[in-house]
Amino acid sequence: MHMTGFYPHEIIAEGLGFPEGPVAMADGSVLVVEIRPGRITRIHPDGRKETVATPGGGPNGMAIGPDGALYVCNNGGFEWYEQDGILLPGNAASDYTTGRIERIDIATGAVTRLYDSCDGHKLSGPNDIVFDAHGGFYFTDLGKHFDHSTDAGGLFYALPDGSKITRLIHGPDLNGV
Repeated sequence: MHMTGFYPHEIIAEGLGFPEGPVAMADGSVLVVEIRPGRITRIHPDGRKETVATPGGGPNGMAIGPDGALYVCNNGGFEWYEQDGILLPGNAASDYTTGRIERIDIATGAVTRLYDSCDGHKLSGPNDIVFDAHGGFYFTDLGKHFDHSTDAGGLFYALPDGSKITRLIHGPDLNGV
């Protein structure tokens, strides 16, 4: 059988705590969130890992903004469980307070909270982000599951200076943008 588009792979780094949201950097490194331990990690081409920032909660999707900073959807954290040898996220973490959008200075690791609500309603579990040609960004909020209830999220649009956030769509389980 002939397979086109198939590329062999190699493992560059191991021991990451539920990595997601990769961002390729000009120096050949890759930034990833580690949702479980609540940190942003740079993986160098030689496999060396370096902590960029530790915002806590559950950093999820991220993107480089027009100012060169890293913008992170933070879902606020999960309780974790294992099923068939695979680690999976579950309900909101016991120390969960809210989801949020954070700006991270890549050089210093300084974390600034930009948004944790919209029109008086808490963000539940922001998870994916993309910037548009005008410098603003769209992000999805997956919502959050608790023992006896679920918060619905939605699709939002916001400005990176923290001055404006708008909910475009309200609904649960919006994952990816």
